[in-house]
Amino acid sequence: MLFSPALDAALAGVLGLLVGSFLNVVVYRLPRVLGRQWYDEAQGMLSDEEAHQMVFGRPPGKEIMAADKGLRAALDALPPFSLARPRSRCPHCGHPIGAIENVPVLSWLALRGKCSACKAPISMRYPIVEIVTGAFFALCAARWGITPQAAAWAGCAALLISLFLIDMDTFLLPDDLNYVLLWGGLLASVAGWTVPLQSAVLGAAAGYLSLWLVYHGFRLLTGKEGMGYGDFKLLAALGAWFGAHYLLAIILVSSLVGAVIGIVLIIVGKLANKEVPMPFGPYLAGAGLVCLAIGPAAVPAILPIAFPFGMP
Repeated sequence: MLFSPALDAALAGVLGLLVGSFLNVVVYRLPRVLGRQWYDEAQGMLSDEEAHQMVFGRPPGKEIMAADKGLRAALDALPPFSLARPRSRCPHCGHPIGAIENVPVLSWLALRGKCSACKAPISMRYPIVEIVTGAFFALCAARWGITPQAAAWAGCAALLISLFLIDMDTFLLPDDLNYVLLWGGLLASVAGWTVPLQSAVLGAAAGYLSLWLVYHGFRLLTGKEGMGYGDFKLLAALGAWFGAHYLLAIILVSSLVGAVIGIVLIIVGKLANKEVPMPFGPYLAGAGLVCLAIGPAAVPAILPIAFPFGMP
């Protein structure tokens, strides 16, 4: 405790608002940055004559070489783009967003949810993400104090929020975030901030293998792919943070989260057709956030059916 429990939680909440503002940037930009990297790698494969010979048994023809040069030229013509560059701009008119317009929540309220230049609406999701992130940071500080343990769990929450939104928007669960979450969970276990290391390792392995088996079983039975490999990695990461004994609870809570998300999307009119595919990652990430909000130690009392053998 630095000052008092309430003040510590408030300070952590302010930090969470700032982190939430950065998460909005990550959610929008990271898939696009990765997309450029994937196209760059594809161009590298097109220009690799040895790889083409190995795969197709012949050297690349004129069409492949032309496609290679065209793709390279298109990639080189793109302006620099990363998490830091260029400055944030209004997507409607290109107005650069100044520092005073980028204050978490307050700027959105002061601008009344509209661009200061063109008056186009600014999505309410931006302040919501900031508020939710701030709330999780404050919760972690209130529960564990201003400690490395609280910082670890706050980082876990930030990664889960990012994965939730990115998968909802793009059907992608980037390895850049999944692996940080996974290794962060294992290192937090080693430091003694979460579950015993044995439970963390077993949770990671069992989380990955359980969905891997479901995926391949579903594909053998239906000939369709029901989920992606990113889902396996996300559940593995959650297993590393919460431990093997929490996996059933996470799966059960994810079904409830999925029901809530489905109902909300139907209400807002974005899920009128039942054939529209839905990503599974937001359900898992949402379940992790729910379990964190309730408190890892309190979940067994609220959901005893998920712990048939009790807690270790």
